[in-house]
Order: sequence, then C-alpha cells, then structure tokens
Amino acid sequence: MNLPQRIVIATRESRLALWQAEHVQAQLRALYPACSVELMGMTTRGDQILDRPLAKVGGKGLFVKELETALLDGSADIAVHSMKDVPMTLEPEFALIATGAREVPLDAFVSNRYESLTDMPPGAVVGTSSLRREAQLHARHPYLAVTSLRGNLDTRLRKLDEGQYDAIILAAAGLTRLGLKERIRSVIAAEDSLPAAGQGALGIEALASRPEVAQWLAPLNDPTTAACVRAERAVSRALAGSCEVPLGAYAEVRSGRLWLRGFVATPDGARMAAAELEGDRSAAEVLGLQLAAELRKQGADEILASLGG
Repeated sequence: MNLPQRIVIATRESRLALWQAEHVQAQLRALYPACSVELMGMTTRGDQILDRPLAKVGGKGLFVKELETALLDGSADIAVHSMKDVPMTLEPEFALIATGAREVPLDAFVSNRYESLTDMPPGAVVGTSSLRREAQLHARHPYLAVTSLRGNLDTRLRKLDEGQYDAIILAAAGLTRLGLKERIRSVIAAEDSLPAAGQGALGIEALASRPEVAQWLAPLNDPTTAACVRAERAVSRALAGSCEVPLGAYAEVRSGRLWLRGFVATPDGARMAAAELEGDRSAAEVLGLQLAAELRKQGADEILASLGG
C-alpha cells in the first residue's frame, strides 16, 4: 500500500461535526505522521433549514449531499458523518469505508427542572427533532406535550435554558463528545427510547472508485460497531428506504452474538410494531432483514402505509 501524502476531510461546520472530523484527523495523523490531514468545513442544506422538521424537508440526507459533492469533484478525499445522518442507501458512486468505535448510543434526558421523563407532570413540554423519539414519548408518556426542536446542539440547549421547553431529548453521544456530559440528567434505557440506526457511531465515506482511500482508512474501522450498524441499517433500509419515519433499530453484541431490536410506529405512538432477534454477528445484514420481516408480521406495512411510506 502506498502511504497517503495528503488527506482532505469534508465536514459540516457544527461544533459536533467538527469534533468528529478532528477526531478522525487526529487518528489519521497518528497513523500517518508524514501525511498532511486537512479539514474542509461546509454548510449543508440540513444546517440551513431550521424552521421546519427534517421529515418535512427531505430527511437526513440533507446533511450529506454537499459533502458528497466535494468527494465527487475531488476537493475532498473522505467525509465524516454521524452514522444516523447517513441515508440508508448510498448512490453507487459512494461507499462507507469505515465505522468508528461507538460512543454511548442511547438517548439522553436533558432538563433544568426534572430528573427524568417519569418525574415530569402532565402537560410539561418536551422538545425533540426526531419522529422516532416523538413516537416513543407519545406511546410511553402520553400526558406530556411533545414539540419540534431544531438547530445544532448549542442552539437546542440554549432554547432549553431560555425556558422554551421543560426538557429536551438528545443523543447522549453528542453531549459526551463535546464535554457536555454534565447536562445529561439521565440516560434513557433502550427499552424506553430505542436508538436510531447508527446512533453514536461515526461513518467515513469515500468514492467507491478509490480503493486506496479505503485501504488508508481500514485501521479506523471497529468491527463490532460496524456489524451492529450494518444490522440496524438493514432494518431501516428494508422498511423505510430513504423516508423519514418513526423507526428505531439497535444492535448489541452479547457473548459473541448479535442481539437486534427494532420498532416502527405512527408519530402519535398509537400504533407500534416491535420485535427482537439474536443471530451470528457475521450475518449482520441478514439478521436485519429477518427483523424487518418480523416487524412486517407485527403490522409494520400497515403502519408505513398510514404514513404514506
């Protein structure tokens, strides 16, 4: 393998995205001391449209498109993403070449007034940007008022601190990575808020036509995280494709086996299909497809049809 001389990383410019890109940059500099590793910050459509829920404006792919353009035109070699923001199906020009070790993949309860969701009184306002979280909140805490919350992490925390919300639900990974762990009042168990596919994991994308880049990044791939994320994304891809729907998928490795849980629901939480399976970690995507089939037996297709999915 020819060692790289220069690697350019395309990244969004939010504080969390920059942390993620700088994390990969530091790993690459340690691997290849003679290599120049540079960041190219970009603003994406997902960062610009802040007045409407993501599901209304095209979904999470809005955070990826501009970075992919930089890969195509050769101005960047790789793009670093939160895996939960990566569309479930990539265009054939692109490939996910590495999945970094996972941070805590669970959701976090953040509030200045309450310790947990169960402490909140009827009518208290919870902010979230996610249909997945919204559906589970309505299903498990129907007495709470759930409202939309957009913006980067700092903006969301500011809105909470201004009193616009009694609590907000965020990914624990983002808060931890930015040194904001003290803002987490409680981490929500997967049983109460099943994470999104890929939550807490970093994905590295490159052009499929550049196998040398995949070789350079191979040491950053965490096999356990990669297997879990492949299973989770297979569930989402099979059921929802690229659509934004209330769907969660979460895999863990236990005693060498892959344990996968998933659900799909209506946004109001009134209808929910849920299932879990265990299988061989080497057949992660097969397990994901099996779980999607099990969810269909539980009524997932009818739920998706009611959403126009």
